Amino acid sequence: MADEATGATAGDTGSGSGSGQVRIGTVQSSSFSIGGSNNTNTVHTGGTGADTPGAEELLEAVRELRAALVRLPRGADRTALDAELDEAAGELEETGEIRPGLPARLRGTLERWAPLVESVNAAAALGGLLASLGG
Repeated sequence: MADEATGATAGDTGSGSGSGQVRIGTVQSSSFSIGGSNNTNTVHTGGTGADTPGAEELLEAVRELRAALVRLPRGADRTALDAELDEAAGELEETGEIRPGLPARLRGTLERWAPLVESVNAAAALGGLLASLGG
């Protein structure tokens, strides 16, 4: 059966000769996976009626991803990713709230740096929180 929003069919794994980019859109009552190279991190969301995450929960997820990146080789790409995550964490710490545009920026960060974060479980956790924030 085809998914009307994405055109995906049941059984699609998302593997193939893609560009290595990840796009995280709105996810409701379903699941998605981030991964490649035999590393897949699946996040399930459901209609539990749970509240959307707050700034503290999002900040913790950003910090966990930042800490997990320490294990990756240092390079220009990782330095740029670190800077983007540090900027987001700083904004969350300073304001104590999720300002408009921040979830979209963080989603863009995960998409842009997908080749670096595809094997990091913390990236899937952050992606799940961002999906629950919508838009």
